[in-house]
Amino acid sequence: MALDLSDVKRIAHLARIETSDEEASQTLAQLNNFFSLVEQMQAVDTTGIEPLAHPLATVRDMAQRLRDDAVTESDHREDYQRPAPATQNGLYLVPKVIE
Repeated sequence: MALDLSDVKRIAHLARIETSDEEASQTLAQLNNFFSLVEQMQAVDTTGIEPLAHPLATVRDMAQRLRDDAVTESDHREDYQRPAPATQNGLYLVPKVIE
């Protein structure tokens, strides 16, 4: 997918970005280089290749370092709700603000 200068100027106009002709030309070159790289990557046959969670996973065994999902704090709901003006069933009651 190759862009031309009118595409870049149209995109700049839609984004409300003021660009000179020189800036638009530079942006056009950068965008076309980017799209060329994407086309090269899409041309590679990846059939049968498993996705990686981390790029270094092919080089060494990398287990994700996740902590155990364990409760580390006690329940302080009663302490937090004690100074509240009104609570019911563990919820804070507030005045209705929509008429």
